[in-house]
Amino acid sequence: MNATDYLRQFAYDAWANQEVLRAIQSSGPDERSLALLAHILSAERLWLERLQQVPQSSPVWPNSTLDHCSAQVEDMGRRWREYLGQLSQSDVTRTIAYKNSKGELWTSVVGDVLTHVILHSAYHRGQIASHMRASGKVPAHTDFIHAVRQGFVN
Repeated sequence: MNATDYLRQFAYDAWANQEVLRAIQSSGPDERSLALLAHILSAERLWLERLQQVPQSSPVWPNSTLDHCSAQVEDMGRRWREYLGQLSQSDVTRTIAYKNSKGELWTSVVGDVLTHVILHSAYHRGQIASHMRASGKVPAHTDFIHAVRQGFVN
């Protein structure tokens, strides 16, 4: 993928996170859905900080409120747009070094990190949908093609 493709993928991600937040807000938050959404947002922040080579600012599994998640959905969407808006094609293929949550040193290609973030977030949004459905609630419809068809992603 190129830098423009990632902008599109992260536009979808921001939209999908917002849709999940709305579904949780409208159905009444539950502990599991809220924990998973907080994890999505915290992990997105952690990976962005790794890409920017700055220290980790929050835990991977934070205790969070619905209001905090709401603010984080907006903040992370903006931060990813800013980061990706400056990304060149050579940046996508660059290798970065970072320490994981266990303190182990790893290296990854920027494009691989970006792909991981998108897939990781989608995985956990699926868990939220499954949990909500099992609890008798209506989950968000966050399929990528739905976002495109509705004009949320160009």
